Amino acid sequence: MTVASELTEEQEALRSEVRKFVAKEISPVASKFDASGEFPFEVFKKAHTLGFMNLTLPEKFGGMNLTLSDTCLVIEELASGCAGMATSILANDLALLPIHVGGSEAQKAQFIEPIVKSGKFASFCLSEPSAGSDAGGITTSITKDGADYIINGAKQWITNGGLASQYTVFATHDKSKKHKGISCIVVPSDSKGITKGHHENKMGQRCSNTVALTFDNVRVPAGNLIGTEGEGFSIAMKTLDLTRPLTAILAVGISRAAIEASINYSKDRKQFGAPISSFQAVQFMLADMATETEAARLLTMKAANMLDRGINATKMSSMAKRFAADTAMKVTTDAVQIFGGYGYTKDYPVEKLMRDAKLLQIYEGTSQIQRLVIARELLKG
Repeated sequence: MTVASELTEEQEALRSEVRKFVAKEISPVASKFDASGEFPFEVFKKAHTLGFMNLTLPEKFGGMNLTLSDTCLVIEELASGCAGMATSILANDLALLPIHVGGSEAQKAQFIEPIVKSGKFASFCLSEPSAGSDAGGITTSITKDGADYIINGAKQWITNGGLASQYTVFATHDKSKKHKGISCIVVPSDSKGITKGHHENKMGQRCSNTVALTFDNVRVPAGNLIGTEGEGFSIAMKTLDLTRPLTAILAVGISRAAIEASINYSKDRKQFGAPISSFQAVQFMLADMATETEAARLLTMKAANMLDRGINATKMSSMAKRFAADTAMKVTTDAVQIFGGYGYTKDYPVEKLMRDAKLLQIYEGTSQIQRLVIARELLKG
């Protein structure tokens, strides 16, 4: 679905290798892990060995050091096989990028390198039971106590949280300061006082580990603080500007898979003595699905390219995430419609794609929050 002439020879080779991995290791087991909700450890072990994890992180710390544009090529392919697996792969970048964005060189070596080289997981801990879209309203507290910080509170919807070796936690020194009172700190997952909740029984992206975390007087060395006190919200927003195109391209991967399945099915399924692909009603649906997905891809790649060139892309990243997520929901819904009654069963792939797509409109900033960000950027002039 990506225009081949737009890619370099190296990018074509990268995409080809990921596509082979998806066809061999992800697609054959995607429905199995979706049904069980189990975490596919072996798939991730192979992904790490082949270099399909920690994509944006520096090579000197063991990462792949890909541009965001190249990372988008990888994520689209992974998501076309299974969005849940793609999300868990992408979560390491999300968790470690705040350290890369705001940490010292010593902290990067301490907190990024061991995770990346070992194939372990890290988690990004921003959302809370009562603070999802309102990141400035978090209540998890961080208090200085001698040479340590003490953390108390709860985090919700933490991807890979039950498996991670460390957490990138955002907590507040003073709730009255809202955004300005938030700090970012790295917390080892085996720290005393951390309780991990059960894996959430989700509608979609079921194999991606998602838990709640509770911090009860968790003591962490002061040297684990990333940046300065009160800088946490800024670090989180800089991170999300970088990762929104990656979430957007994940949505594009889902849409692409839905289109490919719909085209193949429409050619085989016969009604009134002819393939349903010959009916104008179906052709129009396919045409809109393909057009909107291509538009989402181009918008996403523009945002990634801007960030690769060091250009502020807050507005463009939010546009890409909003449009791609909403497109994935529409495209997968149309795919189920094309499949008819069969599309509503688990014997065919599109119902999973539809369930997986819904989460894209919710996590890393809902589609409604993205609209607020876009409007704010427009009105700034």
